[in-house]
Amino acid sequence: MLAQNTVPAVLPRHLAIIMDGNGRWAQARGLARSDGHRAGAENVRTIVTECRKLAIPYLTLYAFSTENWKRPQTEISVLFTLLSDFLRKELPLLQAQKIRLQTIGQIEELPFAQRTALSHALHVTKDNTAMTLNLALNYGGRSELVRAVRAIVHEGIEEEAITEECLAQHLYTAGQPDPDCVIRTSGEQRLSNYLLFQSAYSELIFSQAYWPDFDAAQLHMALEEYAGRKRRFGKTQEQVVSCVTD
Repeated sequence: MLAQNTVPAVLPRHLAIIMDGNGRWAQARGLARSDGHRAGAENVRTIVTECRKLAIPYLTLYAFSTENWKRPQTEISVLFTLLSDFLRKELPLLQAQKIRLQTIGQIEELPFAQRTALSHALHVTKDNTAMTLNLALNYGGRSELVRAVRAIVHEGIEEEAITEECLAQHLYTAGQPDPDCVIRTSGEQRLSNYLLFQSAYSELIFSQAYWPDFDAAQLHMALEEYAGRKRRFGKTQEQVVSCVTD
């Protein structure tokens, strides 16, 4: 296991995390699902702080998907209340750590109170440059691609000019590097409509820990695994060697 005061030789520029397992964490302890979500929200501070210590420039957290609207209304209300609480409590930390908050997703469909709190936090942190924290809220990878295509059509971009780079410039993450590593907690092994275009060559790491238990030590273990990966980007082993030695 990697010591927490040791920085791996290779760190991702952009780390994306699917924060999964709050409900099962609560169920295993005989608690309500809301208790699991509260524990998960508290753990966000731990992971954001640790990523900032490691000087990871970009961190994207899957907080609320477009599919989450199908959950019971009481659970959705808890999630949005926790979002408001997080923004209120953690804004001083974001400022102190010089972390810029951004959002990806259809924010305009969120409740007014949460949109207002997000707008304030985005404005307050907009000039911070040490790290970017993306909260994926009301986000879905497929809907993001549809939105990007519609924008390209609306702008009247010529067919020949529509490239992968052009499409990337119309995504929520425009101007940011693609995630080098995607971590999913709770043992599930799927992307669940998360950063589908951006994660084409991401290293995928699946942790058995439920999100509330995914602490700094678990993060370091995942980053140690990432550091040991050989990223090929579709190249053969010979091409990888050539790229490294040139």
